Amino acid sequence: MHATGQLQRVAAAPGLAQTAAMNAGSLAWAALAALLLLAAAWVGGRGLRRARARGIAIRGVLDAADRLEARLRSARDEIEAVAGSEENPVRGAMRDLLRQRLWLQEHAQDASLAQLEAMRDALESASGRLEFQLQRVRRARAAAEAGAA
Repeated sequence: MHATGQLQRVAAAPGLAQTAAMNAGSLAWAALAALLLLAAAWVGGRGLRRARARGIAIRGVLDAADRLEARLRSARDEIEAVAGSEENPVRGAMRDLLRQRLWLQEHAQDASLAQLEAMRDALESASGRLEFQLQRVRRARAAAEAGAA
């Protein structure tokens, strides 16, 4: 009878049933909080990946612009050595490059990755066209020197 009396006292104790219900409710809230934290971490991770991709794209544009600018400066020197400084087409290219750098300075943070990649591709394409034109100048100069000799 002694064991039966203890069971009756445990079953009759109002605090145990309430504690069990509160523990289940707390567990549900804890699970919901953990789920919300995981969702926030996932969203934050996506934001970091986007920011990292944007930074890489901007650095790519700036690197391409720096390479083109350095090549334009040496091209300007080559052309001026041959044709003088009056008819130098590099000035226009340098102005265009400056315009692109100013656009990037103003719009880099709100430009799409596609816009940034297109700008980098345009700069690299301009470098290729410049190199082609410089090779034509070199061939013409070599032909003129060979004809003069």
